[in-house]
Amino acid sequence: MTLLESVQQQSIYIAPEVVKWRRHLHANPELSYKEYNTSKFVAKTLREIGLTPVEGVAVTGIVALVEGKNPSKNVIALRADMDALPITEANTVDYKSKNAGVMHACGHDVHTASLLGTAKILHSLKTHFEGTVKFIFQPGEEKNPGGASYMIRDGVLENPRPASIIGQHVMPLLPAGTIGFREGMYMASSDEIYLTVIGKGGHAAAPELTIDPVLIASHIIIALQQIISRNASPKQPTVLSFGKITGEGATNIIPNEVKIAGTFRALNEVWRKEALIKIKKMAESIAEGMGGRCEVEISHGYPYLENNPALTRSIRRAAEEYVGKENVVDIDLTLGSEDFAYYSQVIPASFYRLGTRNEAKGITSYVHTPTFNIDEDALAIGPGLMAWMALRELGIK
Repeated sequence: MTLLESVQQQSIYIAPEVVKWRRHLHANPELSYKEYNTSKFVAKTLREIGLTPVEGVAVTGIVALVEGKNPSKNVIALRADMDALPITEANTVDYKSKNAGVMHACGHDVHTASLLGTAKILHSLKTHFEGTVKFIFQPGEEKNPGGASYMIRDGVLENPRPASIIGQHVMPLLPAGTIGFREGMYMASSDEIYLTVIGKGGHAAAPELTIDPVLIASHIIIALQQIISRNASPKQPTVLSFGKITGEGATNIIPNEVKIAGTFRALNEVWRKEALIKIKKMAESIAEGMGGRCEVEISHGYPYLENNPALTRSIRRAAEEYVGKENVVDIDLTLGSEDFAYYSQVIPASFYRLGTRNEAKGITSYVHTPTFNIDEDALAIGPGLMAWMALRELGIK
């Protein structure tokens, strides 16, 4: 039996255990930076596998190593995220969320369980490779400034320093058994925009006695789209969307202020910086010109995600060996964002997609929805696939 066949066989063999881990995590989700029980479960499982986890990195993050022969020869890092979303689950599965208003609707339970499976496989094969595999279980991917930034701050990319890092994410648009890759620019930066438009409230029947923040807010929202249509290059993917407007008035009451919240996405750090300056200046000047004022708060989020071309080509070849070339596909860039991008700004990184869709089983919902779920057959593939990628990066022929 070849080493590849051994990894594939082990991944299938441990799949029921990985599913069990995933279902436990899914039933017990925790929000960003509050993954206390999740962290304990991950650490406990790693110890049962035979590893010695380092706990408390960025409070709830965990790091563990599998050292092969000659551990310092090469180091590769593998990452999973652990936090859930503030969504009420609508699925009727046995492992439905037990925590009201919290749900693993983005697949982080899958990522964590799959990486635990990868750790188990590689630990059993540690006499078969040279180098070290660093396992990173991080908090807070779903909330600014991103748990990855805290993990890096606390030294996760040091002692030992990985030569590269690989991340996996579920993809409900791809059938289970299919793996997606994209070289180079892949995911957008993400910044949160908060505007408070301040005017002077009063009776709606006497608008001349007010400074209407609703009207001012309307002008600001429309005008800011000019930054996208007339300042951004048509060749530069950019999105500015406002999803929340709050004005506590009534049919006959003009409020004192209106709050607006939105997101700005870009795939170029220079343009990102320029655009945020323009957003602030335009919002403030429009409000001032209409007799009010606008307070602008920008919560800076993740940078754009760059998939290192050489690394991506390398792990793609490993995936083709593992699942067959016919099951490996190209994926398009997206204006979604991921804090894995922080790692890509420091060391060569690649973020690929694990197909989880199964139309025959009715598993088609997108991430961040109350009915998101996965075809758990993907968990027979994910752990071994990532293990094989790591082995390939460590020089296994």
